[in-house]
Amino acid sequence: MPAKFKYVYTLVSEHDPDRHYTGVTDDLNDRLEHHNRGASPHTAKYRPWRIETCVAFRDVRKALAFESYLKTGLGREFARRHF
Repeated sequence: MPAKFKYVYTLVSEHDPDRHYTGVTDDLNDRLEHHNRGASPHTAKYRPWRIETCVAFRDVRKALAFESYLKTGLGREFARRHF
């Protein structure tokens, strides 16, 4: 049985490249389509989106912790510098 991954991803708005969004999912393509359909109120205003970065985790707790970190001030600075 193939390993299931959780993906922590960062999106960048194609309309406003200074606008980013970070989330976690099991299916990157489906989640990107979800954001680009306008189905998420947090991202609908700035679509279309493209995936800037994604990191795969086998451990869901680590994925959720990394997503939470990226949403902090230090995490946003880390992402800005490295992604």
